[in-house]
Amino acid sequence: MRIQENIQIVKDFFAAMGSGDKQGLLALVAKDIEWIIPGEDWPLAGSHRGHAGLADVLEKASEMLEISYPEPPEFVAQGDRVLVVGFARGRIKATNRKFEDDWVFAITVRNGKLTNIREYIDTQALARASEMDASPRP
Repeated sequence: MRIQENIQIVKDFFAAMGSGDKQGLLALVAKDIEWIIPGEDWPLAGSHRGHAGLADVLEKASEMLEISYPEPPEFVAQGDRVLVVGFARGRIKATNRKFEDDWVFAITVRNGKLTNIREYIDTQALARASEMDASPRP
């Protein structure tokens, strides 16, 4: 039964992110949450810790990009882990370049709170779309 509860908590987290419900979001995550975003040459990359780190990365993301999810993600769970598999389309605001991203979030849920999020994203597509150099790539 806990697996279904964990999936619902993660679904609620994504819904709160999508609607901009900051209080709802913070209520679903542990105070010491860690959100790891891989990559280099990508301003959101790094390890973001705690409620302040979470708020900061979400604010940066909303300033930097527009993103849409054409299809609902898939949720796969085992024990305390929930994998969220999805696809996104977006645009980097500063460069006006579009990107497509197949992604997976590996999320740990303990005691009803998200404690760890590790993204697996197409960092190359996002870094390329973020480049300020307007010369076309072959």
